[in-house]
Amino acid sequence: MERLDMRLVQDIVYRLRQGQAERAIARDLHLSRKTVRRYREVAQEKGYLDAGASLPALEELLAAMGQPVVPPQVASSVEPYRAVVERLLDESVEMVAIHRQLVDKHGYAGAYSSVKRFVHRIRPEEPQVVVRIETPPGRQAQVDFGGIGSLRDPLTGCLRPAYCFVFTLCYSRHQYVEFVFDQTIPTWIGCHRRAFESFAGVPCEVVVDNLKAAVIRAALEDPVLCTPYRQMAQHYGFLIHPCRVRTPAHKGKTESGVHYVQRNLVAGEEFLDILDANAKAARWVKEVAGTRVHGTTRQEPLQRFLEHEQAALLPLPTDAFELLETRPVMVHTDCHVILDGSYYSAPAAYVGKRLEAYLWERTVQLYEGVQLVVTHPRAAAPGERHTRIEHYPRGKAIYLERTPAVCRQMAAEVGPHCTGVVESILSQRPVDNLRAAQALVGLRERVGAARLEAACYRAIHYGDPHYRRVKSILAAGLEQEPLIGLELPPAPATHYTHARQPHEFFTVEREDTRC
Repeated sequence: MERLDMRLVQDIVYRLRQGQAERAIARDLHLSRKTVRRYREVAQEKGYLDAGASLPALEELLAAMGQPVVPPQVASSVEPYRAVVERLLDESVEMVAIHRQLVDKHGYAGAYSSVKRFVHRIRPEEPQVVVRIETPPGRQAQVDFGGIGSLRDPLTGCLRPAYCFVFTLCYSRHQYVEFVFDQTIPTWIGCHRRAFESFAGVPCEVVVDNLKAAVIRAALEDPVLCTPYRQMAQHYGFLIHPCRVRTPAHKGKTESGVHYVQRNLVAGEEFLDILDANAKAARWVKEVAGTRVHGTTRQEPLQRFLEHEQAALLPLPTDAFELLETRPVMVHTDCHVILDGSYYSAPAAYVGKRLEAYLWERTVQLYEGVQLVVTHPRAAAPGERHTRIEHYPRGKAIYLERTPAVCRQMAAEVGPHCTGVVESILSQRPVDNLRAAQALVGLRERVGAARLEAACYRAIHYGDPHYRRVKSILAAGLEQEPLIGLELPPAPATHYTHARQPHEFFTVEREDTRC
């Protein structure tokens, strides 16, 4: 006898008790008269058609009819290898590898689909259960990237792989959409900043995927967040919620948003370049995506956002967040680190150590752990150097600090004879004797101004105003020895004259007066 649904059997019994003919029941229920007749016989046998009997319940009918007959099944071609398959499953071997081992090692000739069906029958998977979470206005947003093919770069005129950045507010489903060429930290942070500005507010929580711009090490219990993104969250006041690895359902609202952008905005549309794509995306969000009736909320996202969610968002801070990137850097022996081909100094104590560079739009900061080491203005072009002289050891820094002008000033503080020696040293060309002048004025720190001035006078007196002569005089202690037969001359005058007249250097020829 044909086995019918118990609800249909119950309806047949009901109609028979109401006196409806078998032909009419068969016509109304689209059954054969033979089937109706057989169920009538069973109902009479069980007493269901008696006038005083109650209409049988579904469970009673199921017990009276018995379990349905299971049609015979053909044995699987994998059945002879059940023990092998179960052992491999216990070892967590994937089904593709199980099929390959059965073929290679056991001579199995069946298809992979047979192995797949057999495994699903002997090890049925438990159904996936999900919890749909709805949040109050302003509480949560979800964000993700999605590939969209290629767009033209207006700077080069070439096609480049592009992505859509989709930021979805969970309550209203209102979106911010932007097309970009990469998924780097500066792009990630810049897109967030522009999304917050478009909403005129910040959600309390942001659910993110585990891309490197947001999460360095993905772990549901203890994720390690990217430093710039963590600082951005602190600046704007929102919390970051990384998803479980390979679990896109945890951010299903923005996943659906990305698919909607790909299928509705991008599919079949032509863009001149990425600038044109972003201009059309801004209009599409307001005029198409924002005005559609959403399949879950059954309301227009833009209207729901304006009426309920915008006022619940956190206010924007006074200053926009600027941090773009952090990088580990090494302090080289020249007391500089290298970032994008430019050089930034750090104190000599950090030579050979690793610091962390924070790259802002206009500045660069070097940190050791949480301690700020130095802040520099950011270089405008590769090769630019930003150096602080105090970062060098004292013995090295003097060669940068003591310019010719500084040397002259320091010599003037010692005395006129020291000034004379420095002027003599610096005037010698083509040799650059700046190092000698620097060393000369540096002797003051070792011997004092009086001894240095006397030594310079003695060197000038003997016609040898050089650094090595002054140094040897001081080393021998001769600067206080009297000059034999001479008195100390006064300091040289400001204006100098020739000691000999010009005619003393030339022979004057007499004119020939002969006729």
